[in-house]
Amino acid sequence: MIFSHMTTQDNEIIAIDGWGSTPGAPEVVRFLEGPQKRAQELMRATRIFFEFVRGFRELHFVGPCVTVFGSARFTENHPYYSLARQTGAELAKAGFTVMTGGGPGIMEAANRGAKEAGGRSIGCNIQLPKEQQPNLYLDQWITFRHFFVRKVMLVKYSYAFIALHGGFGTLDEIFETALLIQTGKIREFALVLMGKEFWRPLIDFMSERLVKEKTIDQIYLDRLIVTDSAREAIEAITEVAKRRFGLTYGARMKRRWIFGEKEVA
Repeated sequence: MIFSHMTTQDNEIIAIDGWGSTPGAPEVVRFLEGPQKRAQELMRATRIFFEFVRGFRELHFVGPCVTVFGSARFTENHPYYSLARQTGAELAKAGFTVMTGGGPGIMEAANRGAKEAGGRSIGCNIQLPKEQQPNLYLDQWITFRHFFVRKVMLVKYSYAFIALHGGFGTLDEIFETALLIQTGKIREFALVLMGKEFWRPLIDFMSERLVKEKTIDQIYLDRLIVTDSAREAIEAITEVAKRRFGLTYGARMKRRWIFGEKEVA
């Protein structure tokens, strides 16, 4: 994502655009504005269907993946960027394909680490009012129009998730993934929060408020892996991956020329 911004002494990018000051893509805005004419709704539903199909085709052969969530707002000199880069490298060394949102910041760092370690690097990019360009460390990427389609792809093709430092988007991805685990839609998937100090206030809130008020059970909080060590995170993920998935989705599917499925370098 490209922002109007200022930079702190710690090289953290701070956006100065107002809340919602830049409108989203007109098509998406209209889609979310309530009931429309039936023909328009049908056309939008058709476009969304084909967006899903395009994602399925592009990502059908990319795994085994681990998705890394995190903010676009950290520069190369920031410690968070360095941690994400190290995390991507450790994932690649363990045999995982690293999947991210495909943009700059934490996403770029994780893709970069994987690429530099000789692993594969995938991006699920998103169209934004201020266009987010795919980062330079991707072997393959696809750009989506709708956030909900993109989030389905980030979950569907991964069986573990690492969240580094981020804002609303990262929190959205964390809690949606946690909800899918809680409701049994995805099972035995590891969810790792990297950066103990960064996430401590959130963990404390969930423990002291949500668990106390019985809106969640402690067992779900206990399933979160919170660490400062990329190696520790990858060890936990690998243990689950080998036990449940054998580091694969199952029998390797063959590419079919009739569907235009080509080998990826």
